[in-house]
Amino acid sequence: MGYKSFELLKDLYFVRTGGSNEELKAANIIKAECEKLGVPAELESFKVDGCDIKIASLKFLNPDMDIECVGVGMSSSTPEEGICGEFTYVTCLADAEIKDLEGKVCLVHSKLVNHQLYKKLVEKKAAALILCCGNVYDDKELVDLDPYMYRERNYKLGKIPAVCIRMKDAESILRAKPEKAHVVMIEDELQNDSHNVVATIEGSKYKDEIVAFTAHYDSVSYSRGAYDNATGSTAIMQLLAYFVEHKPERTLKFIWCGSEEMGLLGSKAHLEIHKEELSKYKFCLNVDMIGVTIGFDIACCTANNSLVNYIKYLGCEVGFPIQVRQGVYSSDSTPFADCGIPSVSFARIAPQGGAVIHSRKDVIDFLEEENYYRTCDFMALFASRLIASIVFPVEQEIPGNMKEEIEYYFGRKEREGGR
Repeated sequence: MGYKSFELLKDLYFVRTGGSNEELKAANIIKAECEKLGVPAELESFKVDGCDIKIASLKFLNPDMDIECVGVGMSSSTPEEGICGEFTYVTCLADAEIKDLEGKVCLVHSKLVNHQLYKKLVEKKAAALILCCGNVYDDKELVDLDPYMYRERNYKLGKIPAVCIRMKDAESILRAKPEKAHVVMIEDELQNDSHNVVATIEGSKYKDEIVAFTAHYDSVSYSRGAYDNATGSTAIMQLLAYFVEHKPERTLKFIWCGSEEMGLLGSKAHLEIHKEELSKYKFCLNVDMIGVTIGFDIACCTANNSLVNYIKYLGCEVGFPIQVRQGVYSSDSTPFADCGIPSVSFARIAPQGGAVIHSRKDVIDFLEEENYYRTCDFMALFASRLIASIVFPVEQEIPGNMKEEIEYYFGRKEREGGR
């Protein structure tokens, strides 16, 4: 086909965090592109948490150290004079279970705190948290202190004021063995508007059966998000163009999801807005990160294992190497599966040492047009076969083992041993 969505990557090549004006700019670019292809699109608005960090500081006593930090949004403010408490390093959930944490300032060596660990920190009344980003190898100027926010499922348990530092500084702090830490974190909590972009192609035969195509178009701070996930966003635009030319028998919804990086918020919002018609949704095909030069294609199916076998079969039939498994993928397919809608996420995964995401290193230079279109073509073939089926072939249930994995993913159920 003549349409070349890879060119659209250049138009989306800017930082576009959830709920920001830049995200809205990207949404309007996507909407305009749909309409250029002859498909009306609408912006679907929903509220997301936001914050304005006023003050964030971190100091240590005995020995004295002043460490650069950023505040963590939705973690709540300290008193104006801050919190001064005994400093401790919490290495894992087991460590948190053993230690007395009440009133202490706790260093946790990650940015996104494990849900069960966070729950334990709340239960044990930790006074403040110091979280970490980056790695111990890069010079400080190469590691952005990324302002971000607690996920809702954590802060609903209770808010612990938090700041974030570089991992290299964390190592220096632990070597110095300070006795006390002083944290000041002052924020205003806000509500911002985020948007999904939704375009619909009505089916020619089975109008009341809907197949959804999803991809998130937001990025994290500092990242222009070429790989994660401008590629997915442009890929489903390529699929939209394909089905404009090849009229589908079933109704197709193309959903560009906002605020995925904040906890899959766009897909959750879409499902809530359209909850009265979810029985019509037969399937969700999600795309999250394709096109890297060094990498391999995967499909993660939150569905009956027969779908795994079918995609494997199709890959062998047409000579497209793809690793397929049953599982839960951390992207916008999962809220659909949580609503009982069989789902698959396609991706081209970069190996360790290849392209990276969630940083300013996520640039267009590591993408290759040939790989991008090979994946798009395979997804178009797969989707067209499903959509043209006389009887929709994907079983309309989520298997019990996948339901359980979804429960673990969303933190509604704890794995044995607290893993």
